Amino acid sequence: MPYAYDPELLPWIETVPDLSIADIEQTRRDEAKMFGGMPEYVPPAPVETRDVTIPGPPGAPDVPLRVYAPANREGVLPGLVYLHPGGFVLGSIDMSEDDATRIAAEVGAVVVSVEYRLAPENPFPAGLEDCYAALTWTAAHATDLGIAPDRLAVGGESAGGGLSAAVALLARDRGGPPLCFQLLSVPELDDRLDTPSMRTFTDTPIWHRPNAELSWDYYLGKGVRGTEAVSPYAAPARAADLSGLPPAFITACEFDPLRDEALTYAQRLIQAGVPTEVHHYPGTFHGSTMITAASITNRMLADRSNALRRALHPTP
Repeated sequence: MPYAYDPELLPWIETVPDLSIADIEQTRRDEAKMFGGMPEYVPPAPVETRDVTIPGPPGAPDVPLRVYAPANREGVLPGLVYLHPGGFVLGSIDMSEDDATRIAAEVGAVVVSVEYRLAPENPFPAGLEDCYAALTWTAAHATDLGIAPDRLAVGGESAGGGLSAAVALLARDRGGPPLCFQLLSVPELDDRLDTPSMRTFTDTPIWHRPNAELSWDYYLGKGVRGTEAVSPYAAPARAADLSGLPPAFITACEFDPLRDEALTYAQRLIQAGVPTEVHHYPGTFHGSTMITAASITNRMLADRSNALRRALHPTP
């Protein structure tokens, strides 16, 4: 069906990869090629990176991390545990290099990017527990990392946004590291797939209902999606109580099947007394920020950086 995309995105639509995760192995082989070719982000100031490996959850493999920090920093900085997108089945810290570098450089933060285990080989809760292990490790090593312990946040995009919401719930419920903020960019939150946007957008670029169905089936296991067996830590939209969570910044794209679950989650956070800023971007689609030449993309990225700066560098 036709969509009223932002005029600056239209010339690029044909270059956007026709992503299907029906053949997950083939999609993974093609992933770098599909999402490559876009201009590489050049930070305004040098950013240092280093790879570390930390102990995983009990009985699980170690978790690779990549730490980004402004090269010429002075004193301690806020920290962000960053969780990459990919529908729980794709993505990596390598594919999220630009986002993590941009946040470190423009926000002035130490970013800890997590190589969590992917489904279907490692279904829920494997990836989530890796992310939570990364959070607890980051908090425990805040001094060594140059992170202010009282300015630690979690954030991510798409599935990474959903995992970030789940990590915030776990931290609250397990008495884990206190979080000062959660960044939920176009988050994947609800396995029930029953919102108007999810029912309508079956043929949108990159992400559409057929991919959403497969994503949740891979993550939860076949036949679990939409049943009462689904944990709110897998699908945070199912959480009955959202009180006591950290302040949030949530984004939604107009022609994204995930649009309505993001907006509903934002509204529920507000109703639960959680300070929440929500942005809906007309004319955009899931993943359209890869088109960095568009003004709407620049505004979305600037809004994210500004929100993180306000949250992580609060004025007295």
